[in-house]
Amino acid sequence: MQHSHIAAASQSSRGGDSAESSDIKRGKKRGSYNCGRCGLPKKGHNCNVKTPVSATTTPADSSLSVVSVPSSALSAPRQPPSNLRRALSFDGLDDRASRLDPLDDRADGDSFAESDPEPDLDLDLDTDSCGLPASLRWEVMRRLPPAGLLSAAKVCKGWRETARKLWRATEELKLRVPANVHVGFVASMLQKCPGIVRLSLRMESDFDSTMLACIAFSCPNLESMEISMFDTATNRINGDELGRFVADKRNLKSLKMEGCSNLGGFVLCSSSLSTLWLSDLHSLSKMVFNCPQLREISLEFSCQENDGTDLPTVIEALGRNCLRLQNIHIASMRLSHAAVLALTAAQLRGVRMLSLVLGSEITDASVAAIASSYPNLELLDLSGSGISDSGIGMICNVFPETLTRLLLALCPNVTSSGIQFATAQLPLLELMDCGMTICDPNFPDPTADEDDCKSQKPSSANQQHINQKLIIKHSHLKKLSLWGCTGLDALYLNCPKLNDLNLNSCRNLHSERLLLQCPTLENVHASGCHDMLIDAIQSQVSNAFPAIDNHSPSKRLPDGSKRVRVPYLLSGESPEPEKKRRKIERLPCNVLVD
Repeated sequence: MQHSHIAAASQSSRGGDSAESSDIKRGKKRGSYNCGRCGLPKKGHNCNVKTPVSATTTPADSSLSVVSVPSSALSAPRQPPSNLRRALSFDGLDDRASRLDPLDDRADGDSFAESDPEPDLDLDLDTDSCGLPASLRWEVMRRLPPAGLLSAAKVCKGWRETARKLWRATEELKLRVPANVHVGFVASMLQKCPGIVRLSLRMESDFDSTMLACIAFSCPNLESMEISMFDTATNRINGDELGRFVADKRNLKSLKMEGCSNLGGFVLCSSSLSTLWLSDLHSLSKMVFNCPQLREISLEFSCQENDGTDLPTVIEALGRNCLRLQNIHIASMRLSHAAVLALTAAQLRGVRMLSLVLGSEITDASVAAIASSYPNLELLDLSGSGISDSGIGMICNVFPETLTRLLLALCPNVTSSGIQFATAQLPLLELMDCGMTICDPNFPDPTADEDDCKSQKPSSANQQHINQKLIIKHSHLKKLSLWGCTGLDALYLNCPKLNDLNLNSCRNLHSERLLLQCPTLENVHASGCHDMLIDAIQSQVSNAFPAIDNHSPSKRLPDGSKRVRVPYLLSGESPEPEKKRRKIERLPCNVLVD
């Protein structure tokens, strides 16, 4: 014991020198000679302190691992930068991260969250130990990913204070919750950002009432919430819990939630809610909407045959209390003509986008009801319905001056004649999806499994879909999808603004019957096509992008500082030889295979 006290005393007597030497070593970043768990010297030391659960190693794509570790584990190597550069996003370990500019504010469009660029503090007067102004430090640190921000907070007191204010100024948080993470870690992250107004959770673990209560308590000013579920996770929220949450959040404007199979029924009352997305709904006993500000709704039901939801009653209640609806999307195998009549009886004159998907009982009579009730539609999606070319004729007669997007995928009664008529009569059309409409019954379904393909037999019901020709000439069309049209054997396109063409699984399309006159094409999807067709596509799109000759000579300014273009009529010189002319190359079109 005496020896230990003497050693300690002698060590403390040299405290100043050892502190200076340790600072020098720390500045050279040669690593720590002490244990990261207990702080004792590493030499001859076997640490018995267990690593906390929150510091366990997680896979590289686990975004929460960069924020759920304690302070002793923050000396780990820095994670790759997030593709959402200016966001406090914990889903940043994306494959595209290495290809983005670290300071590019435009990365990923509007999906990043932005802290307040002018916080309520005097940034110009404060400087750190290196003389860096606080305003510049703020601008640099607000572009860091979460791992970098946590590491920067360890540098000094000034950096730690700036990081704390950045967390508090955050308005959007995107969080991925792994299966082994407790709700307490989510609560701690939400408490770091009390000013959150937009929250997005990607759940690998179950989402239950405890997590919902945590969000309700920690985010008093929440305006937007999105919950997405992985296949291994289950959404255990019932209708009563969801109704209480919506009623308590008086500022909530947008709610998007997946995996809503356990709702059973709900009553939603909100004076602020304007966007509602619910998916995986099943056998709802009641659906009551008292949301006068609701403008967009998406209801996707599960594809189970035992779904007992009464859709006409649900749609009638929706139209009775949500008179400001503009965008409606309903996907259900139980959609029928009766449901369409219930929707049209609501007299929702403000509807601009209508999507009724997977309703095989929707017929041309349903199209007539839609056309008479919604004369100003800009988007119409009747994919999976039973409409025919007659229904397309009614669409063209009513919406020639408004419709810009028409989606008719998986409509077996539509032929190439109806598609050609639609493109000829709808001059404002920019997007058209006709996937799996012109199908040869002798070819297997591209969307079916191998076992299903083997069991399929040719049918004589759709023999008129064999060997069809499609000719489209349109001046505004930008995207055209013909995926899975196995009955199409000839295609002629003259679309000067077309930039995206989907020909996936067009197995019967002949290369010598393909003509693409689309000079602005950027992407052609040709997965599942035979090699001769792919070669023909590549040949035609490469010939559509020739190099443009630059006929203007290049001259320097009188001081010799800059080269400028001068027309020949001003230069007084003869044109340059053909071989000396520069060529301006255009970006080639991408032919995507597999």
